[in-house]
Amino acid sequence: MKSDRLLSILLLLQTHGQVSAGELASRLEVSVRTIYRDVEALSAAGVPVYAERGRNGGIALLPGYRTDVTGLTADEARALFVLVTEQAHADLGLGPAIGSALRKVMAALPAPFRGDADLASRRIMIDPVRWRSSPRPSTVDLGVLQAAVFNDRRLRLRYRHGRDAQVRSYTLDPYGLVSKAGAWYLVADHRGQPMMFRSDRMLSVSLVDEPVSRRDGVELADVWEVLRQRVDRIPAPVRVIVRVQRSVLARFLRYHEADLVGPASALTEAEAEAEAGSEGEPVELELRFPALRAAEQLLVFGPAVEVMEPAELREALVRRAQETIALYAEGRGV
Repeated sequence: MKSDRLLSILLLLQTHGQVSAGELASRLEVSVRTIYRDVEALSAAGVPVYAERGRNGGIALLPGYRTDVTGLTADEARALFVLVTEQAHADLGLGPAIGSALRKVMAALPAPFRGDADLASRRIMIDPVRWRSSPRPSTVDLGVLQAAVFNDRRLRLRYRHGRDAQVRSYTLDPYGLVSKAGAWYLVADHRGQPMMFRSDRMLSVSLVDEPVSRRDGVELADVWEVLRQRVDRIPAPVRVIVRVQRSVLARFLRYHEADLVGPASALTEAEAEAEAGSEGEPVELELRFPALRAAEQLLVFGPAVEVMEPAELREALVRRAQETIALYAEGRGV
């Protein structure tokens, strides 16, 4: 709507000062001619806005014309800009709204707080989608990581890798921190290459008295997207079909949502019925795992989850169950 666009122009000018008509048109997805018409409308409404033609020209407000939000502390302003990843807003149909909302808040912040708020939006992200492992408490002080991120300092890190349990040391150039389903990750360059490090695998971390060296024009969101896709694309060639009792469906999905292959048939309806306490036929789901051994974790659900295929996995689960029975049948510790 035109009224929303006029407000967006006003807020962008308050935040950035002089802005070219072309940049405003690009941000608001309209023509330059429309921007000039909107500027005339703002002027007619009493807003002290003016346009300067020429190569270095642009559109601006007269100095001093703005409104401030009062009562906010620096930490409160920073907290407002610790963002959930854009996908979360897109899933709710709020993708365009988040950008508009942040422009409004940024424009209304007191000038001394704007820098910290903008820095927080570029250095901290929240990604709520679970990966295959459950989060564990951090083993280092996250405050040290935040200090490196906000003060543009390098980090020295000793880290135990999950794939081979090897401990390695790194000197890193951090881009920021990302919370992924409750687990915190440090996103950084090591010798110019993007890497991520789970906080619960960090053995020690310390600040280096050197300024950070990031790649030009690269932000946290850019690096995180590359790393996230790298993990999501890990091959998972083992196809598994299971039948899940509705009484454990919600818990099963909390652990294995990332392993699902596409939208399962009638899954939404089944979840709703399970939450309402309705009993019915088990729900059949297709999953993918990187290896047969990784799929053996399905045994923890006992008879509430039955593996239909592959046959090799069924046989492996039988062996695991028999080994467990034999262990307790020996009566150890009794």
